[in-house]
Parts: sequence; C-alpha cells; structure tokens
Amino acid sequence: MTRPKRPANADENQSETAKPAPRPMRVRGARGSDRTFVLETAERLAAFGPPRWRSADEIVEGEARTLRDFFESSDEGSRLLVVEAGDQRLGFALLEELRDYFTLERHGHIGILAVVEGAEGRGAGGALIRAAEAWARERGYRTLTLNVFSGNTHARQVYEHLGFEPDTVKYIKGLN
Repeated sequence: MTRPKRPANADENQSETAKPAPRPMRVRGARGSDRTFVLETAERLAAFGPPRWRSADEIVEGEARTLRDFFESSDEGSRLLVVEAGDQRLGFALLEELRDYFTLERHGHIGILAVVEGAEGRGAGGALIRAAEAWARERGYRTLTLNVFSGNTHARQVYEHLGFEPDTVKYIKGLN
C-alpha cells in the first residue's frame, strides 16, 4: 500500500492551522498570592452590561469588597477556588454556605464566579461549577444555588445547560 504524497506546503499549512492541545484544567483552593488575579478578574463581572439602575463600578466594587473580605478573614462556611491550566490562572469561584429562605436548610451557594476573557467557552466555568458541586456534596448539602443578573443571557444559558433552574425572580422599582 502506498501512502499519499503530502503537498509540498503541508508543513506550512499545518503550522498555520494546528493549535496546541489544550492543557488539562485543575481546580484548587485559592492562596494569598491569588489575590491580585482574583480582584483583577472580578473587574469583568459587569462586562455583560449591568441593569440601567446599577453602574458597572457599583457591581465591581461590591464584588471586590466581598473578595477582599474573604482574603482578610475567611470563615469555615466559605471557600475560594481557582481554576488553572498549567501555570495560567483562568478564573475563580467564591463558595458560601447560606440558608434557604423558606426551609432554613443550609445549602451551598456560588457567590461569585468569573473567568478571564480568553477562557470563556473553554470549560473553565464548568470546571469551577463541578468543583463547587463536589464541595457542596462533601458538606452534605442537597442543593447548590447562585444568582445571575437577568440580562446576563450567556451566563444563564451556561448555568441552565449545567442543570441549574430558575427559582425566585427578584424585581426592582426605582422610587425617585
């Protein structure tokens, strides 16, 4: 059997179109050295376009305040995870213990989840959510919750694809 001849420019074409194999992702607990990365990545949390009654700065500062508090004095009911591929950090998730409003049952909650722009759609968020699910199961929780702005349709689609369902819907009316 003869092998087909390769075109003369085969190596050139391959180098232009071949992409390196993606590095496997790993999720780990955050360290103090992750603080700058986490706070800089949190700046993306308003990139979807906040509701008209909230400024991007207000959203980012609120999330950054929560993250700074975690680094300064975390408690046993919370955990900050970082996802990385090789030595490149791709995103983070802040996990918290909350109580259900109706049943008072404790449950896991993803308070903040963000990935760097280049990691969107590449599985970094999914890896964080799977790790959050494992964390919640280890703690004996029956449910895992998260909040998302109604206008963040991409995130809502991702969460629903991963098995989350809408629960209550918060409405707001300005009184000015």
